[in-house]
Amino acid sequence: MKVVIVGGVAGGATAAARIRRLDEEAEIVVFERSGYISYANCGLPYYIGEVITDAEELTLQTPESFFARFRVSMKVRHEVIAIHPERKMVSVKNLETGEVFEENYDKLLLSPGAKPVQPEIPGTGLANLFTLRTVEDTLRIKEYIDQHHPKSVVLAGGGFIGLELAENLRETGMEVTIVQRANQLMNPFDADMAAFIHNEMRKHGVTLALGYTVEGFEEKEGGIDVLLKGEDPIHADMGILAIGVAPDTKLAKEAGIQLGLKDSIVVNERMKTSIPDIYAVGDAVQIRNSVSGKEDLISLAGPANKQGRIAADNMCGGNSLYSGAQGSSVIKVFDMTAATTGLNEKKAKKAGFDVDKVFLSLMSHAGYYPGGKVMTMKVIFEKGTYRLLGAQIVGYEGVDKRIDVLATAIYAGLNAVELKELDLAYAPPYSSAKDPVNMAGYMIDNIQNGYLKQWFLEDISKLPRDGSATLLDVRTEWEYENGHIERFRNIPVDHLREHLEEIEKGKPVYVICQSGLRSYVAARILAGKGYEVYNFSGGFRFYEAVMHDRALAEKATGCGMDIDFITS
Repeated sequence: MKVVIVGGVAGGATAAARIRRLDEEAEIVVFERSGYISYANCGLPYYIGEVITDAEELTLQTPESFFARFRVSMKVRHEVIAIHPERKMVSVKNLETGEVFEENYDKLLLSPGAKPVQPEIPGTGLANLFTLRTVEDTLRIKEYIDQHHPKSVVLAGGGFIGLELAENLRETGMEVTIVQRANQLMNPFDADMAAFIHNEMRKHGVTLALGYTVEGFEEKEGGIDVLLKGEDPIHADMGILAIGVAPDTKLAKEAGIQLGLKDSIVVNERMKTSIPDIYAVGDAVQIRNSVSGKEDLISLAGPANKQGRIAADNMCGGNSLYSGAQGSSVIKVFDMTAATTGLNEKKAKKAGFDVDKVFLSLMSHAGYYPGGKVMTMKVIFEKGTYRLLGAQIVGYEGVDKRIDVLATAIYAGLNAVELKELDLAYAPPYSSAKDPVNMAGYMIDNIQNGYLKQWFLEDISKLPRDGSATLLDVRTEWEYENGHIERFRNIPVDHLREHLEEIEKGKPVYVICQSGLRSYVAARILAGKGYEVYNFSGGFRFYEAVMHDRALAEKATGCGMDIDFITS
């Protein structure tokens, strides 16, 4: 069997190695148009920021080392320019010499990845305007910075690459501005959770221009002007396009392979395309979102590697099936970590789910053990069924651990209430006896049993201000004086029972505290006395972060009071 693979990065390299492990006699040829194989896209910004100091560390294998171990012919700087399915041939151009030749195959694997979105606007060819997708792109940016010593940069785009670049360039001392057409960074997150990311970026000196549309670029005064719709240009020494990526499927389209969302390649569960003996994997393919059940595009290294292995199994006569992906991801944002899995609220509603949610703001480990940090968690589930749909977490410690637990729970089909049953490891330096994931389950269990009714950020403008409801803040007087929502009166939870006569019966009561814990206690007190009570999910800490651009507090007491406030 002769296998030709187009693309030698994540999915392509994984498939090549897997085929060799399954078939020692197979002839395997990989064509990669860049000069590098098996490199880590996610690591590229960290070389520019000099966190990774050796460019060789960006590549897991070289063509020589790959051949030595797997006897796979890795042809770098070779671009497949046409596929001829009827003859089982591909046309290949040697980018070093210009030579064009044909290569036959028995099985063909397409792993072309995605390409940076290049908007059709003036100025995209300027010498000081870059994109970042390949090792070569990285080296060009690094060389430009080393030679010209720019003091400022504008990044067009606020996704994973944009944020990683922003952090790394800011750490080198550059003035960094992110321009984003949407009103938030990081679309996999809901706007309320993205607010914490915004605050962390601004805290570290990154300027955010959200809701601005880039209309072009102009060379000016030795730098670059970013032209904005309806706004003055933003000037910087250099610019980087990080608007996003799109499936690189020109080859597939010209070969007559069926395409789907955004011209991605349609594959079945065995990673087969619409043409016999042609398979496809990675960022270029349309897959099934395992949570929504709908077709989706998920450009992540984990799914690409899984798909490469599955395609290889099936090429070698196996019967491996791909069940889809739920889009679990994590990103470092200066001192903060942000992570998500499954569907966000917006996507869940679009998929037709009747959505409910809880917000938690808890310590990463036992409060009495030094060094714990606050994390904010949003867990999304379906009303009635309590099916677990997704989760987002931002915080300073322990975020990656909890998102992986929640990702596993979603994959395993646990409902949201069952989170309370998970037997998770506990020691004071690492967690609490009731882990934040367990606490989410307890909260949802309370909802199911009617012990907890919630109100949310989007309800604030709709709250009655005419006296027909009681708006109650149960934090300490000191906390209340340092900031509160208009028209909310203050009765600290520890004094609530002594002041019940001040709260009129027959009116709904909307309660808030700093984290949601004390207000839940207050809600149970009031419910026990016959009041209709609603607890604010997320607490005043969450409200301040989203509405008033306050950074997430790093530490809190056991009852949820911000230690940052106490000591400031």
